[in-house]
Amino acid sequence: MGDISAAAVERADVVVVGARCAGAATAATLARAGRTVIALDSARFPSDTLSTHLLWPSGVAEVRRLGALGAVADLGAPRLTRAYAGGAGHRIATAFPAVDGIDYAMCVRRIGLDDALVRTAVAAGAEIRERCRVTDIVWDGERCAGVRYTDASGALAEIRARLVVGADGRRSTVARLVGAERPFAEAPSGRDCLFAYWHDDATGWRRIAAQWRAGSDLGTAFPCDDGLLLCLVQPPADPERRPGPAEQRYTAAIERIPELAARLAGCERVGRVRSATGLSSYFRRSSGPGWVLPGDAGHFKDPVTAQGIRDALHYGRLLGEAVAPVLDDAPRLDRVLSEWERRRLRECRDIYHWTNRLARGEALRPLEIELYRAATRDPALSELVTGIFSRTRRPAELNAPGRSARLVLSALWRGRHDPVPVLADVARQARDNAADWFTTHTALSAGPLQDLSRLATPTPLSLRSTPARPGEDHD
Repeated sequence: MGDISAAAVERADVVVVGARCAGAATAATLARAGRTVIALDSARFPSDTLSTHLLWPSGVAEVRRLGALGAVADLGAPRLTRAYAGGAGHRIATAFPAVDGIDYAMCVRRIGLDDALVRTAVAAGAEIRERCRVTDIVWDGERCAGVRYTDASGALAEIRARLVVGADGRRSTVARLVGAERPFAEAPSGRDCLFAYWHDDATGWRRIAAQWRAGSDLGTAFPCDDGLLLCLVQPPADPERRPGPAEQRYTAAIERIPELAARLAGCERVGRVRSATGLSSYFRRSSGPGWVLPGDAGHFKDPVTAQGIRDALHYGRLLGEAVAPVLDDAPRLDRVLSEWERRRLRECRDIYHWTNRLARGEALRPLEIELYRAATRDPALSELVTGIFSRTRRPAELNAPGRSARLVLSALWRGRHDPVPVLADVARQARDNAADWFTTHTALSAGPLQDLSRLATPTPLSLRSTPARPGEDHD
């Protein structure tokens, strides 16, 4: 490890590791509050990253709150004004609930979205440094006091800061260096994720965000910028995690979803199939003395519900707003970081459980089919489900006792000649509810306070090293 002279050590109020969704939102908010912010990222912008990228109205509203909506809209993604869901022969179409006047979704490729967010952070006064990889955390006793990194030329540099923000994605270097890499709550996904882009020839669908379920497969079609369509499929996960041919799996999954195949008729695929396998949803401990983990670095949900970008922007902005006034008071800063972490956990745990159920690689169950059937007749019910995805409604509303009882009775009536599958589904749902309750009141209540004493106590201004990894936020 090379030495750095005292004269070469920079100082800032905050150093942000990762300048994509969560990092850009945090940096822009802090810079607008008058704080000096330096954000480091291993990428050069504009650049792509492995990510799905549907923004529900709540996500579009966050883009607007950051002041980036004009730049994002200029990328040309259509406003998606209708949500469509098909399953078990039932078809549901609804409008989106408005969030702060935004009543449409958008699907914007990350190469343009992230660049627009970075430019917004720079305009707010943050400094963005590209092609920089963090290798160490600088410690002052038990307090995180900055980072060491290699810059674009390969030179070693150091920044001392009151706060280190690890917005560097699921494989977070910062999380590993502070000892928070291991989740305190985790749920492996039952689905793999494969997606590709298509030249979209179906003009009648250009305002519709669509999802289909057929058998144990799930597929989506989201019109995006540059006249393209993002088509994503989530077949059951390969339990052996073999590096199988993504092209073959992707094509086979589309063929197993006839309505998705029909949606793609006349469209031409562009580029290769991209895949993400071995996914798990999780919560990590996300704050400590002088450090914090917004975005995927601290909390990740399976892409089946498309929540990552919204949460990265939302909680990145809230983090910046919360810490800006208290950065000069270390005890207060640590309390605010802990409060921010608990708020995110409290507000995200319901959608976390909801996502984990949808991420099972299973066929529609009797009660799910009954929900599809009921939603085709009840606009309020279909709007409730759409609202859950957009975070204007809570899953608990869908599982209210009266509504659940009606679905069970209706399913039993339809399956009266063989009620066993329905009764088994009811029993399973009861077990799921109990398990979710237990997780909420154990790991998700005590998790952030878990003891990290397994870490060696650092000495003043010590360093913890790790092999360099990309500083990307994969939200």
